[in-house]
Amino acid sequence: MLELRNVSKPRLVRLLWAGPLTVLASVTAVCLIRLAAVSILRPREEFMPLTPGPPIFDTVFAVVIAIVVFARIWSDSLEPLREWRSLAAKVLVISFVPDVALAVMHGFGGGWPEAFALMAMHVAVWAICVTMLPALYWTHI
Repeated sequence: MLELRNVSKPRLVRLLWAGPLTVLASVTAVCLIRLAAVSILRPREEFMPLTPGPPIFDTVFAVVIAIVVFARIWSDSLEPLREWRSLAAKVLVISFVPDVALAVMHGFGGGWPEAFALMAMHVAVWAICVTMLPALYWTHI
């Protein structure tokens, strides 16, 4: 766990390299999970969430928003790491709702295996955002 006492808050300029590295790591993880899921599950062509475009776009979009929220929490909170991790856990749970809906409503071409693959992508991005982003942001380089 990061030690936050007696450390001045890092400058926002660190997000200029920590942010893109977090986005890159997240997109890489999502692409690897997607590749494995498509190879194993062989989803129907009409199941758009496992085509290359949507997972990459959604990951970049969500992680950029996460970085903005992270910066805001880090600048305003007395306990930023705990608050960041708590919020990220809540967002992770909420992110499962569309995946469950896709599994339950069979009209979209996917079922529970595809939903679990999408959830695995969400968990990977969550793990990167709650560990890598704070660690990079607090690195003293």
